[in-house]
Parts: sequence; structure tokens; C-alpha cells
Amino acid sequence: MSNAMHLSRRFFGSLKPGGPSDADRSWVETTLSEDEYGLWCRMSGPDRRHSTQVARDVDRILGNEASLPVLAAALLHDVGKIEAGLRTWGRVIATLSAKVAGRDAAKLWIKSSGFTRRVGLYLHHPEIGADMLERAGSDPLTVRWTEEHHRPADQWTLSTEITSALDAADND
Repeated sequence: MSNAMHLSRRFFGSLKPGGPSDADRSWVETTLSEDEYGLWCRMSGPDRRHSTQVARDVDRILGNEASLPVLAAALLHDVGKIEAGLRTWGRVIATLSAKVAGRDAAKLWIKSSGFTRRVGLYLHHPEIGADMLERAGSDPLTVRWTEEHHRPADQWTLSTEITSALDAADND
């Protein structure tokens, strides 16, 4: 799917209120550690729905190879977004800002305040999320995928089978 099509689908999906179903929430609770589940619960409803769908897809793709750290990576890859506190329209502005100014500009934005800082935090959610997960005691695989999931494929450090499944399910 093209990036524009994917972003459009994610945008319209984010407008729907609420989180995942009770059955999905229960499955997530049994999949994550207590600290990881606490972080997952802090994510927005649309982000929790998205992450649950990613994890379900990874589970389907990998079958018995979908270990708990891999499923946690699928469920928590966007956890760093909670630090930015941006809703849908703020995320649209952040994404467009990165396209215009470049992602490197966001490093400076993080040092500012207000909305500009939040945009910078949003654009650096992979690194922020990896730090959060490391502090929560997550498996190194979970931490690494969270940090690497927006990098070019030639910079991924996990096995090709796992990264292919995670990337295909997330489709970012």
C-alpha cells in the first residue's frame, strides 16, 4: 500500500473514538508485562487499536515464531507518542512539518516549548519509546524494534523474518 494511502487510512481510523474491544484488551494484558501494559494503557484509544491490530497481524504472520517480545514490539512500537500528547490534527501538522523542514529539525524543536516541542517529541517517538521500554524492563528485541521501526530497512538489526512481519503489519 502506498504511504499516502496508509496515512489516509490511519487518519480516518484515528477519528473513531475509543480503544480496542474488551477481548483485545484482555489479550494484550496477558501478552505484556505489568509495566508494559501500564504504558500501553496510556496510549490513545486509536493508537491502542492500531497496535493491537499490528500485533494480531504479526501473530498471524509468524505463528509459533511470534514470541512475547515480538508481540510486545508490535503492541508498543509507537508508545513514545504519548510523550508528545498530540491528537490527530497535531499529528497531521507534525507529519507535514517533518516533510517540509526535515526530521533533523525536530531535534531543535524538542528543546523549545509548547506545540513546537510537542511536534519534536512526536517526530522522535521511536527513540523516546525505546527509552521508556528500556526503563520498564522490556526485552531488548522489543526495545530495538521500537527504536528502529521508522529507519530504512538496511539499518534494522533484528532478523529479517521478524522485521518483515513487524513492518508488513504496521505498514508505516
